[in-house]
Amino acid sequence: MHRLATLFLALLMMSAVRAQSWTFDFSSSKSRQAGVTKVATTDRYDSSSDYGFDFIASPTKIGSTEPFFFSVRVPDGNYRVTVTLGSRRRAAVTTVRAESRRLFVENMATKKGELRDVAFIVHKHSPQIDEHQRMRLKPRELQKLNFDDRLTLEINGDAPACTRIRIERDDTVPTLFLCGNSTVVDQDNEPWASWGQMITRWFGDKIAVANFAESGETASTFIAANRLEKALSMMKAGDYLIAEFGHNDQKQRGPGMGAYYNFSTALKTFIDETRARGAMPIFVTPTQRRTFNNGHIQDSHANYPEAMRAVAQRENVPLIDLNEMTRTLYEALGEEGSKRAFVHYPAGSYPGQTSDFKDNTHFNPYGAYEIAKCIIEGMRQLQLPLCSALREEYVQKYPLGAPFNPAQPDELSSFHWVDSPFFEAQKPDGN
Repeated sequence: MHRLATLFLALLMMSAVRAQSWTFDFSSSKSRQAGVTKVATTDRYDSSSDYGFDFIASPTKIGSTEPFFFSVRVPDGNYRVTVTLGSRRRAAVTTVRAESRRLFVENMATKKGELRDVAFIVHKHSPQIDEHQRMRLKPRELQKLNFDDRLTLEINGDAPACTRIRIERDDTVPTLFLCGNSTVVDQDNEPWASWGQMITRWFGDKIAVANFAESGETASTFIAANRLEKALSMMKAGDYLIAEFGHNDQKQRGPGMGAYYNFSTALKTFIDETRARGAMPIFVTPTQRRTFNNGHIQDSHANYPEAMRAVAQRENVPLIDLNEMTRTLYEALGEEGSKRAFVHYPAGSYPGQTSDFKDNTHFNPYGAYEIAKCIIEGMRQLQLPLCSALREEYVQKYPLGAPFNPAQPDELSSFHWVDSPFFEAQKPDGN
């Protein structure tokens, strides 16, 4: 009887594994394959369906150049996504983003008849931790794609073409958990962006990036909102955790507050809890604000970067000094030129934008893209094991002998970003 029960349980587990893989065909071909779902324009994601077009109108016909969102209902976890890009009927240029605008494929050009497979890992999470605990979301987070019940892909670009999507559960890859504030968070809407949603561009299918950051958070409020607890509930040995704080922490007032007490104590919690699970903590000092004086960036984070450096040294934690790297980056761009990396746009630049944007804290996609490269170079300087998961494309472009240099940022003209369809006038929390 015991053997029968064991066999039954094994069969159930095998069935569950099989149920956690999906293949969708977006080609105009009428042929069908076993185990492959042929997608029609009428397939819409809703409470009664497990997959379908989502958020914006379905393409008028399968295979058109119209961008689309496609969602699949999945439980929390890491998923290997393989997209087949290109078309047998036309040339194409395709960008792929996932969840809350995480960039995975950037302007991939394919010739007529050319099909290219690209694989990457998408991390999906909900606010639920267990039957008793949840992350405490802010009102503006309630509609974020990062926290809904499905995994969503955005197929966009100058002339997008996607003929197949395969999604498979993958519990084997390590996960890089991101903890921080508005300079790290996945921003859903144009023109806001962060390095956390751009760094995914340079990792392939050997590691997942799980972004738990949120605008306005400090190290201590991040912990109090159960954000760290949610990350820890999904963490396993061999994973990594990046913590970038100090931006909002310096504004906390009251007994016990300060860089060398409350802030440092919270940082120690990140270290201890991460190491207790066999994972590696990594610190990132806060990005500089765009605070120029006579052509140079003026420090605006008081002694918080130094406190983070001190904790990292004392506790033997790898540290990426983004505070210094972004100083170099902004000064290289110049006082006026650096506006191009931030949300500085005159009124009318976006639909419904009635006033000028003059934000010297939050990045636009170009700025976030450049800072993501700073983070990667910081990882490489530290010789972190996760660097083996970088795409070969990055390694070829920036070999160890000629890395990306924040003193020589990419020209804005070389960066081509096709906007997502959603815009928000309200700036993120924090400053």
